[in-house]
Amino acid sequence: MTATKDEFFKPGRMSASDKASITDRAARAIIAEEATQLQSKTERLRRLRLEREAAEAAPEPKKKRTRKHTA
Repeated sequence: MTATKDEFFKPGRMSASDKASITDRAARAIIAEEATQLQSKTERLRRLRLEREAAEAAPEPKKKRTRKHTA
């Protein structure tokens, strides 16, 4: 069987609903990927923040100043 250029380069017509569904699937895939990346970044930053806070020593409470009354 001989392949002709018409078989490879002549695209069939797509209906508007087919185009819309392809676009919708692509958009949803991109949005899902971005949401996954955002969630993993948030978890990573939260973990790093908690590790940093645990490594830091708790600050000592400041002493209250007392006023000397001179009468």
